[in-house]
Amino acid sequence: MLPLDNTAWVIVAFCSLLVGLSKTGLPGAGVLAVPLVACVVPARESTGFLLPILVAADIMAIIYWRRNVDRQKLIRLLPWTLAGIVGGYFGLRFISSSGLMPVIGLIVLAMLGLTRWRSSLPGQKWEIPTSRWFAAATGILAGSTSMMANAAGPIMVVYMLAMKMEKKELIGTMAWFFWIVNLTKVPFSGSLNLITIESLTTDLVLLPFILAGGVAGIFLVHRLPQEIFNRIIEILAAATALYLCVKPLF
Repeated sequence: MLPLDNTAWVIVAFCSLLVGLSKTGLPGAGVLAVPLVACVVPARESTGFLLPILVAADIMAIIYWRRNVDRQKLIRLLPWTLAGIVGGYFGLRFISSSGLMPVIGLIVLAMLGLTRWRSSLPGQKWEIPTSRWFAAATGILAGSTSMMANAAGPIMVVYMLAMKMEKKELIGTMAWFFWIVNLTKVPFSGSLNLITIESLTTDLVLLPFILAGGVAGIFLVHRLPQEIFNRIIEILAAATALYLCVKPLF
């Protein structure tokens, strides 16, 4: 296993709990997982360490929410997302994740502002978020940022909110989307030596915490009204974007 001290074990266990919670109930709740893991695992290797945790939580989410998925939106996004993953794979050789994060943050804030402005228009006549180019841009951006920094969550939250999806359908569609995306990333991460036997063994020990977080997420989502659910994940996405913008300053 990875050489973690007691404090590091507490941190990675907490992050595993957050990932489970975000995958099954509150998309965006795992915002702290990426920076916290990077505090105890080298930043570059932390993406490979987190990837199996994400895949395990994705599996739990798709099993529970398997009947709540919008296949049309999923199929529209995936080809562009896979192209973005390939681009991100090559980008990792030239661009650091720390340099990319402020750009991601600004894009997410712009997307949030865009959807907020759209929702304020009379009669909801502005239809850009339903167009193919919007799906293409979102897919490429999500794929590349997921590959390079595990930071596609807020981008997809904003996109799904723009589609005005019901909360269970939103969670189910995101679960399938990220399961496919994260599985696709595994061979790329392996070829970059970001996933090792030591990191995989450590991930296996953390499975109970992933499951506990997943159960908590399911419990919460059944008790949150749609409007409150939308506001919470919107706030989480904005908080993530702001964090990404200011992180390089520290």
